Amino acid sequence: MTDVISGPDTGASSEGSESVDTRPPGDIDRPMEWAPAEPAPKKRRLGLWIGLGGGAALIAAVGASLVLIAPGTTVAGVAVGGMTPGMAMDAIINRVATTDVTLTDIGQESQVSGADLGANIDAKLLAEQAFAERPMWNLGAWLGAPVAATVTLDAETATSALRAAAPESFIDATDAAVVFDDGAAEYVATPAASGTGISVDDLAAAFTDAVNEGATTLTFSGAPTPVQPPITDEKAAAGVEKLNGMLGTIGFYVGDERTVPVKPKVAASWLSVEAVDGELQITADSTQIQTVVDTLAESVNREPEPAKNIVDSDGNVLRTETEGATGRELADTAGMASEFATALEKGDAAYPLTVTETPFETTDVTRSLTVDISDQRTYLIENGKVVKSWLVSTGLPGTPTDLGHFRVRAHVPIQDMRGTNADGSTYVTKDVPWVLYFNGDEAFHGTWWHSNFGNRMSHGCVNMTFDAAKQVYDASPLGLEVWVRE
Repeated sequence: MTDVISGPDTGASSEGSESVDTRPPGDIDRPMEWAPAEPAPKKRRLGLWIGLGGGAALIAAVGASLVLIAPGTTVAGVAVGGMTPGMAMDAIINRVATTDVTLTDIGQESQVSGADLGANIDAKLLAEQAFAERPMWNLGAWLGAPVAATVTLDAETATSALRAAAPESFIDATDAAVVFDDGAAEYVATPAASGTGISVDDLAAAFTDAVNEGATTLTFSGAPTPVQPPITDEKAAAGVEKLNGMLGTIGFYVGDERTVPVKPKVAASWLSVEAVDGELQITADSTQIQTVVDTLAESVNREPEPAKNIVDSDGNVLRTETEGATGRELADTAGMASEFATALEKGDAAYPLTVTETPFETTDVTRSLTVDISDQRTYLIENGKVVKSWLVSTGLPGTPTDLGHFRVRAHVPIQDMRGTNADGSTYVTKDVPWVLYFNGDEAFHGTWWHSNFGNRMSHGCVNMTFDAAKQVYDASPLGLEVWVRE
């Protein structure tokens, strides 16, 4: 039987057993000590803790998938998978800025970076689109096809950088220009001249291809290529046509009347033509225009002018002797110069004036001619009153001037007159002026072959001095009544 040492919490009983000394030899004097009982083992919860850690990792992974771009996504040659849109944007911008261009064919190669060239790409839009179309949580969007993008170069920045890197490739082109020729009083064009340079557009295309292929460097020929000036001969010709057209109409108008024309040289002092962003731009100086605006009132303002009609005894209008004109007064001119300058810059050279008009009156004058055979005088009568009279020579007894009531039927400034004498012979009188027919071949006319006015001398016509004949000729419209009396 095996003896068991019993003691507190050992689980062994001492009843019915002998006491045995188990001390080792030599330890007789050392008292016996009981070893403490081992504590009962606790239940392990490792599985629970492992479960909690895996759940947190899973939650973190799900959360990340909601804000990251799908793996395998490449935008503008940059792998942006696993990045946030903000990180992707920064990566794209950095790639474009640090891509280097090596210029060849210029003797000694030279290098410029995307930043030097003013390279630009819409990285924010590209990154946001990549995330919107290929979020990490969408497993079907993983490892998608690369997204290409377009890189642009700022023309001014790129040209400056290229010129510094390859100065021998640049010869400045000369713009065509539009200038005013004082002698011809019109605008003329000076011709353009081509130059050389490095094509920014071609470089931008090559830069775009390299970036989309994922390259961080590219080579590009810096050899000079022809460069046309922004302002071509064709643009200058169009500018000349436009400006000269403006010179033909420029002025201040009342209705359709160009009341105050502006001389070409004055107009040219108002206008300047400059190249702006590759186009010809017209600018107008309102301070120069104001000097003319200040004088408008004296040219525009006027009193009404009555119209005068010549009528016959029945009141029929035979001719408007004087055209009537409305009175007018110019309105306030404040701001006019500035408004006209704006209109000229748009190509409108006719400025409408605002005026207050006063109507004119019309007067009818009843006019007629009376030839008095007895006193050999012709009378111009208006409204029943004699206003002028002239000594004349009417027909001789054998070729008398017919009596009666007639009307003016024709005006002939000068002609050779032919006729028949009382004895049947014919005659031709050369260069008879101011011929006014009123009765068949009878007429008022100027006479150079005699000066015996006040006596009968003619073949039926009314002979007058040149001056008197001209006055009658001018005063007598077609249809004017002529009375021949004794």
